[in-house]
Amino acid sequence: MAATIRDVARVAGVTPSTVSYALSGKRAISEETRERIQRAIAELDFTPNAGARALALSQTNVLGLFLQFQEDEFAPAMLQYVLPVSTTARNHGFDLLMVTDPDVDAAIRRTTSSAMVDGVVLLDVTYDDPRLEPLRQTRQPVALIGYAKNAEGFDAVDLDFGEAARNALDHLAGLGHREVVLVTPPRHVFERGGSYAWRFSDAAAERAARHGMQLHIVEGESRQPALGQAVTAALDRYPSATGLVVHNDATIAALPSLLHDRGISVPDDLSVVGMFSAEFGTAFSLPYTSVDTRPELLGEWAVSRLVERIADPDGAEPPQVRLIEPGFVDRGSTRAVG
Repeated sequence: MAATIRDVARVAGVTPSTVSYALSGKRAISEETRERIQRAIAELDFTPNAGARALALSQTNVLGLFLQFQEDEFAPAMLQYVLPVSTTARNHGFDLLMVTDPDVDAAIRRTTSSAMVDGVVLLDVTYDDPRLEPLRQTRQPVALIGYAKNAEGFDAVDLDFGEAARNALDHLAGLGHREVVLVTPPRHVFERGGSYAWRFSDAAAERAARHGMQLHIVEGESRQPALGQAVTAALDRYPSATGLVVHNDATIAALPSLLHDRGISVPDDLSVVGMFSAEFGTAFSLPYTSVDTRPELLGEWAVSRLVERIADPDGAEPPQVRLIEPGFVDRGSTRAVG
């Protein structure tokens, strides 16, 4: 089998896009890197003309990022996924075109049929996402950040939200907690098909049952004062709960002030486990133990797969769905009970 750009990149220890730049002269490449690429080409007996089709497809060095900012959602939560996509694209020599047009079909036609972008990253993917069908008609490669049932033919990456829930419940169960409240994303997230919401809550319910733990699932909100009222009502309804798991970005951001106003001390009165990224926690000065959502890994994987397909469409691996393992950061907001 003939060597591909991907093979050359592997042997040279660079990205496929760097090999493309070395062959096309589109970007400045250091002499040391260029020499490594040339040695790899010679070793593999790679014919640059074999990559001509790939090079011809990449004319703009721009990636399209398709996303929707929903009015009833917490915007900072979305932005934490935009930054790693932008950073990884820039590291590969690509600019980013953010597309937020609510007329999705028209936006896809406008940006792909006119060759405005070399590839597409689709964010905020829903379980039965209507955008996937028109994207199947494009010649540009597409990578999804999020889980969809109809993702066949696309590279897709998401956090393993089931494992995230199990991590949170296992941690509290190991400390002896037997009654816990879970605050989920708002109802509209479930209704829109945000599979991360039910993948987390379903796994949490299963894990709680395995531990013999009583789990109270409460739908959260995304705006004040409703989100504060939802937390207050839950704490009033379940006063004997010793643990609180929050899978709701707006709620966890507001939680320090909400608990302070009620005179609740963490972890003396209540153990708290949140679900957020390290950057999100820093931005909102959150003192809570958390399951890390790792948006930087999702963005890096999606863009890197996309760039590989742009550089070498014939040699790239078959599309795959990857679930990223969540992290866990103990910030001392939980304690043993019983």
